[in-house]
Amino acid sequence: MVALIPIERIENRILLVRRQKVLLDADLAALYGVTTKRFNEQVRRNQARFPADFMFELSREEWDSLRSQFATLKTGRGQHRKYLPHAFTEHGAIMAATILNSTRATEVSVYVVRAFVRMREVLATHKELAKKLDALERRIDAQDETIVDIVRAIRELMAPPQPKRRPIGFVTPEEKQRT
Repeated sequence: MVALIPIERIENRILLVRRQKVLLDADLAALYGVTTKRFNEQVRRNQARFPADFMFELSREEWDSLRSQFATLKTGRGQHRKYLPHAFTEHGAIMAATILNSTRATEVSVYVVRAFVRMREVLATHKELAKKLDALERRIDAQDETIVDIVRAIRELMAPPQPKRRPIGFVTPEEKQRT
């Protein structure tokens, strides 16, 4: 029986490449308990099972960008990849489990699917929250002038009336009647 793999461990390996959530071949191989070389051999032997929306090869620029983010290059001969890695989408990761034909690959594929689903749910929650905040902001902006007018009216009502002042100096009888 496979020890439970924390979904967070799988989620940390999921990357966003070409606007798709993917797992790299080395990460899938490690999860499925095989070497990257053997994993890629099986993928090459079953190329028909991996259309472009299941798997694609990273470009040199994409790989260099990811490597600079990892910052875990080892020194020495034979420590670096000879070929560009493959990136597997959610469906490609599941298909990879079927070509490996091992119990571990089958069991781990369940966790991989759960990790992708959980990430999708989190993204959906963030989108819903953003929509609600936008709607609230629009309502406040629309009512902003009304609120300001109401506050101004309340302040005018709260202010005591100006007392009538008696003018300084000589006042004619006509001016006395007006006041």
